[in-house]
Amino acid sequence: MSKNSSIKCDVTSCKHNLGSEHYCSLDCIKVGTHEANPTVPECTDCLSFEKKCGCN
Repeated sequence: MSKNSSIKCDVTSCKHNLGSEHYCSLDCIKVGTHEANPTVPECTDCLSFEKKCGCN
């Protein structure tokens, strides 16, 4: 896994997160929403998220 300096990430429970570096290892990510009309950042989701093994 290598750091993609174009994608910052603080979600340490994701298997693509590089931990203390706070970056993603993917070449690109897919962002989606769970709202019909998103208006704030909390309405968006990283659809590339995959749970890291060993996380509760």
